[in-house]
Amino acid sequence: MYSERHWRDMMDLGIVHFMAYPVIRDEDPEMILDTARRIAQDDFFQVIEVRPSQHQEVIDGLKSMAMTSHIKIGVGAQPPLLINKLNLNSLDDAERQKAVDAVKNAIDQAYEFDARICAFLSGPDNPDDRDSAMAALVDSCVELCEYSQSKAGDGEPVWLSLEQFDDTIDKCSLIGPTPRAVELADRVKEQVDNFGLTQDLSHMPLLREDAQEFLAPTVDHLIHVHVGNALMGDESHEAYGDKHPGFGYPGSENDVDDLARFLETLIYVGYFDKDLPTEKPIVTFEVAPIGDEDSDLLVAGTKRVFQRAWSLL
Repeated sequence: MYSERHWRDMMDLGIVHFMAYPVIRDEDPEMILDTARRIAQDDFFQVIEVRPSQHQEVIDGLKSMAMTSHIKIGVGAQPPLLINKLNLNSLDDAERQKAVDAVKNAIDQAYEFDARICAFLSGPDNPDDRDSAMAALVDSCVELCEYSQSKAGDGEPVWLSLEQFDDTIDKCSLIGPTPRAVELADRVKEQVDNFGLTQDLSHMPLLREDAQEFLAPTVDHLIHVHVGNALMGDESHEAYGDKHPGFGYPGSENDVDDLARFLETLIYVGYFDKDLPTEKPIVTFEVAPIGDEDSDLLVAGTKRVFQRAWSLL
């Protein structure tokens, strides 16, 4: 039984800092470092995922924190892309280049942090121009991977990992449904090696896919996993869409059993036995407080949910 193996032997657990302690616009360096320190002090987590920062004191503080605590850092370029409405599959070359440059900045910081993965997302889907948008996205991904390779010198390059999002409910992203994600990865990896996919349990119900449909076709490309929750039943609710409420939030899609089933499917498809750019396979919690919820309590509850889910395997 997998529950008899300690999860620490199989994976590194992480948490997305900028969701658990919402850092929407890279404001308040003191708050960013204080809340990151809470995560670094908790040896339940081996990875903290951060957004790129314009504040050198944040960059220096995170580097120092990671060195002392031995926590690993991953970089997520999703916030600057989403906040600034940047589109890596734009058919306007100037607009597409703005998005590429934003991710290049995230790659630069990934190298500063000695990160192994920089995650990002596609721009919005437009069914009328999907083929052209896919070609543009392939070009963007290849350019980003080559840029990362150019910075690596004789070392291993940072890998670029594109995260699947919903295509009809909230982010309405080109990538998108699993078949489209696999097509993208196949095309990009014909030209570069340091590319893969991030898949998120939170986005699976938004895409109306089950765990087998979601994970099995992508396993050759899967290098990074997020786990979280979504709420779909009430469009008027503040947590509706891709807001990442905690597991078991009233009216939401994912709780202990769903997380256990997702982890079981990851085991079945071989994610925990793959050669990956990271030292161990990474499973990162992506949860966010809704309303006046307390972030520290949300993190504590998420840890309990994971341990209950693991015990069910």
